[in-house]
Amino acid sequence: MTAVAPESAWQLHPQVSVRPEPFGALLYHFGTRKLSFLKDLTLLEVVRALPDAASARAACEAAGVADAHLPRYLGALGTLAESQMLMERTP
Repeated sequence: MTAVAPESAWQLHPQVSVRPEPFGALLYHFGTRKLSFLKDLTLLEVVRALPDAASARAACEAAGVADAHLPRYLGALGTLAESQMLMERTP
């Protein structure tokens, strides 16, 4: 698992759909046919904040992630990026 850089900007891949569920959400990539389960409501809020946030750190802060937990959430975003659910935004 590779963590995303805190100052990099990310977004959902255009071919990814998010379906909210009581446990969090399902992410489905229509291109790769991969399915990911988000079982952490805070991670779901981080993912939702990514498009409007200047950076991954800013998205985590917007979702209420404490500094002590930032590495865990950056790691989770890295896993989503490796599975092509997220893509880095260019400035």
